[in-house]
Amino acid sequence: MPQFQQVEDEIRALVDRETSAWDRLDADSLVDLFHPDTVWPWPPNSAAHDPESWVMPLGRFNRARWKAGWESLFAEYELVHNERRTIRIQISKEQDGAFAVVDVDTLWRHKKTREEQHWVGRSCKIYTKVNDRWFFIHQTGLLAYAQ
Repeated sequence: MPQFQQVEDEIRALVDRETSAWDRLDADSLVDLFHPDTVWPWPPNSAAHDPESWVMPLGRFNRARWKAGWESLFAEYELVHNERRTIRIQISKEQDGAFAVVDVDTLWRHKKTREEQHWVGRSCKIYTKVNDRWFFIHQTGLLAYAQ
């Protein structure tokens, strides 16, 4: 069984791969990270800590649908900045589940209207290990927390 530090490095590498995919506007690399059973609820804003108000904009993971959505985003918006910082990684004692707490500050600007879409807040990215491979399986939407 790998040491916890090795598993932590694997999870950190997944977070970094996701960040890099956003930076490169690479929808193929993004969808490669997801487990087929991923579902991803999203709060309407970063102050909506009560999940009663959350929405499900994407439904269960569907590679073609999710990829097309991100390709549409990339076609319509320019990435102004994408700053992400991993705060904490926690691994299950069985080393088959983990989560990473990540602070996100990503700013998009519409190419025509110049309208901005700002993704900012803290997320908990949850991973599952299937056979020898880690997959992203869930994430809380970006939420603001008092510092």
